[in-house]
Amino acid sequence: MKFAGKKALITGGNSGIGLATAQAFIEEGAEVAITGRDQKTLDEAVALLGPKARAYRADVTDASARKQLFEQLAQDFGKLDIVFANAGISGKTPTGATDESVFENIIHINLTGAFLTANSAAPLLNDGGSIIFNASVHNYLGQPGMAAYAASKGGIRSMARSIAADLAPRGIRVNVVSPGATKTPIWSRGQRAEASTEESGQLAAFVSSIIPLERWGEAQEIAKAVLFLASDDSSYVNAVELLVDGGLTGAPMGAPRTRG
Repeated sequence: MKFAGKKALITGGNSGIGLATAQAFIEEGAEVAITGRDQKTLDEAVALLGPKARAYRADVTDASARKQLFEQLAQDFGKLDIVFANAGISGKTPTGATDESVFENIIHINLTGAFLTANSAAPLLNDGGSIIFNASVHNYLGQPGMAAYAASKGGIRSMARSIAADLAPRGIRVNVVSPGATKTPIWSRGQRAEASTEESGQLAAFVSSIIPLERWGEAQEIAKAVLFLASDDSSYVNAVELLVDGGLTGAPMGAPRTRG
């Protein structure tokens, strides 16, 4: 097993991509710590993941909670080998009609939270370890109404390069995975939670029509990319962004909607 004896931390590991990645790490022999802000979904996740998982209710953007979290991780795990900074939120921020606090909250959770996770985890990481950040194809799409989300994810991509330089003397590799449209609970939250079955179906069909592979990604497919970046299979891969989007950004003219 690729991760026998390894210890991993996954923020936002109680659902979606984070949970799928926790499952994948455990199947490959790792012990996994997951964090989240909802105790119910954390409990459900641990019940699913089994005895090699531990859950911690924590908000990494809260200084006191973060300090307590990493003190507890040091006590429970000693050292870490892998950090997947996955926690984040989405949200609409149309220019000219967005409250300042909404914009700042998205940046604070997605970008500042990712940095603070890496910053606090670095002292616990073994030399030769791996950090993976979760970004997004919104780095590139220019979708209206998504300025804060796009900025936060683009910021992660740039930030990761500097962190890779900081940690290179310790042999710690720092990389980014950028998913495209992926089947996760985030698509049924916020304003989308009020969508009808017909509206949800129309959205799903539209998204598939702009992806060359003509379908949404599965959380397990993103997890496989994270495992690659965390494993010795990518031992000479550092400071890169791995797009996992069915060709959306790389070959948009191959999508059904644009093939002609």
